Amino acid sequence: MAVLVVAKAPVPGLAKTRLAATLGFEAAADIAAAALLDTLDSVANAPVAVRIVAMTGDLAAASRSDEIRTRLADFTVLEQRGDDFADRLANAHADAAATTGGLPVLQIGMDTPQVSADLLAECSTALLSTDAVLGMARDGGWWVLGLTDPRAAECLREVPMSTPDTGAVTLGALRDTGLTVGLVSELADVDTVDDVAAVRRACPPDSRFSRVTLAVEVERAG
Repeated sequence: MAVLVVAKAPVPGLAKTRLAATLGFEAAADIAAAALLDTLDSVANAPVAVRIVAMTGDLAAASRSDEIRTRLADFTVLEQRGDDFADRLANAHADAAATTGGLPVLQIGMDTPQVSADLLAECSTALLSTDAVLGMARDGGWWVLGLTDPRAAECLREVPMSTPDTGAVTLGALRDTGLTVGLVSELADVDTVDDVAAVRRACPPDSRFSRVTLAVEVERAG
């Protein structure tokens, strides 16, 4: 089993723009960096054979760039390719399959820092008995997609991303290709300031995400 993290370098002004509208560019990028690092820690501790990150953006200009580079040393890092997010997702699955020799791929993003190694293990186990697993996000999207045959990710190219029904459309697209899909835990993800508290409650109190978001709130209150 391979875990694939699809990530964007948390560059101020480019990362988490909806969050930045309320908190500012620097704070939003720092929160995004914390979420990415917490996610990478969980993947590093998960009982899987291969750990891959498909990255886009200028990591040198990112918040916490040195810490992220150090953490990525434990991962195979691939460059994202494609004109839009749907293409980049499908290509990331294809590139992960090529890198691993066709292992099943469990793919997540960087917006659910509450994901634990145990939860990733549960999703991996669920994928052993079905063609695909999908975990819905509370905003209508999805946070995890696992495929026994990563070539099935081709159907993502026709799915509108970042819409209120992306999760439902993705589920339909997978089933339309003849796949059996198992649903796993629904999670909240971080897009706006209104999402922060719910995600933080699901994170360990000593996580980077918890510490950074609490510090931002204290600064705003002061």
